[in-house]
Amino acid sequence: MNDLDRVAASLRRLPPSCGPVRLVAVDGHAGSGKSTLAARLSAALGDSPVLHLDDLASHAELFEWTGRLLTEVIGPLSRGETALYHPYDWNLRAFGPPRELPPAPVVLVEGVGAGRRELRPFLARLLWMERGPEESWARGRRRDGPGLSSFWDGWTVAETRHFTADPSRPFADTLVRERAEGYEWLPGPAVTAGPNQIITHRDGSPAAN
Repeated sequence: MNDLDRVAASLRRLPPSCGPVRLVAVDGHAGSGKSTLAARLSAALGDSPVLHLDDLASHAELFEWTGRLLTEVIGPLSRGETALYHPYDWNLRAFGPPRELPPAPVVLVEGVGAGRRELRPFLARLLWMERGPEESWARGRRRDGPGLSSFWDGWTVAETRHFTADPSRPFADTLVRERAEGYEWLPGPAVTAGPNQIITHRDGSPAAN
């Protein structure tokens, strides 16, 4: 069993946090590897649904999407209902037709600000990608190319402002470091390793105790 399979098993064992759903957030700086981790976790969980916060944000509201998240997603999931949200099209600059998000046993929420204070009461776990802002932003700029350089200039200012006012990392249950192969899983800054806490043992074999 690899590290992602072990983590997936530990997430399935958590008590529900949002109605019948175990809501798991993957937060970190833009470009830190959140989307890739969420996709790999989703596969390990048997294709668990993933909500990308880029679908709730917009050019006009990079971080002011809390109301949409609570109304369109958290409310229905907490009642055991399928959520309907309108994903934003970053090319057309408009919100599109509704998309379903079912109340699966584990639902992943991925994006900058996934661990914000308004969402934390509904989370079963908060994972933080442990990569610094400058390195993360450089990776993101390389990924997106020079055509989006002006967007990134504005984004880094907005992200810094957001995390200054509403930091996620201090509340993370687990810090995730990307390695050449796989990930290293460390207890978050506000917790100690205990039941169902994801850690990486010294022998290099990740496990959920």
